[in-house]
Amino acid sequence: MKLSDDDFSLFGVAQRFAQDRGHLDARWIELQKESHPDRFAAQGAAAQRVAMQWSVRINEAYQRLKNPLKRAAYLCELRGAPIDAENNTAMPATFLMQQMEWREALDDAHHEAALDALERELSGARNQLLQSIESLLDTQADAKAAAQQVRALMFVERFAHDVESRFEQLGQ
Repeated sequence: MKLSDDDFSLFGVAQRFAQDRGHLDARWIELQKESHPDRFAAQGAAAQRVAMQWSVRINEAYQRLKNPLKRAAYLCELRGAPIDAENNTAMPATFLMQQMEWREALDDAHHEAALDALERELSGARNQLLQSIESLLDTQADAKAAAQQVRALMFVERFAHDVESRFEQLGQ
C-alpha cells in the first residue's frame, strides 16, 4: 500500500458505490491497528510520524467511504466527472420545481405533522437518488449522469437539515 493509493485500494474493496458498511468498519479497525503510532514506538520518532500519517490517511479514506454522498462524489471525481457543485448548479426543471415545492411546504409547516410528512417525502427522494447513483456508477458506468444525481442529493441533504432545524424551532 502507498499513501497515494485511492481509498478503495487502501481498504482493499472494489471501486464501486455499493459497499458493505460492516466490512468497511471492520477493515478500518484492522488498518488502524496496523498503523497505530504506538506499535512503532521502539522504531523511533520518524517511524511514529509515518505511522501517524498513515493513521490520518486511513481516517480520511474511511470518512469518505462510509458516507454514501461522499463516496459517490469521490467515485465521480475518480472517473473524471467532478461534482463541482459551486460552479455547476444546472439541474433538470422537474427537480427545480420539486425544490420550490419543498421550500413552500417548509415555509407553510407550522406543526410537526406537516414536517413529518415533508421528512418522509425527503427520505423517499434520498433513497431514489441513492439507487439511481448506484445504478449509474456500478451498472451503467455513467459518472457524468451520476454527478448530476450527486448534486441533487447534496440539495436533499442540505434541505433535510433545514427541516430538522424547523423541528427544533417548533420544539422551543
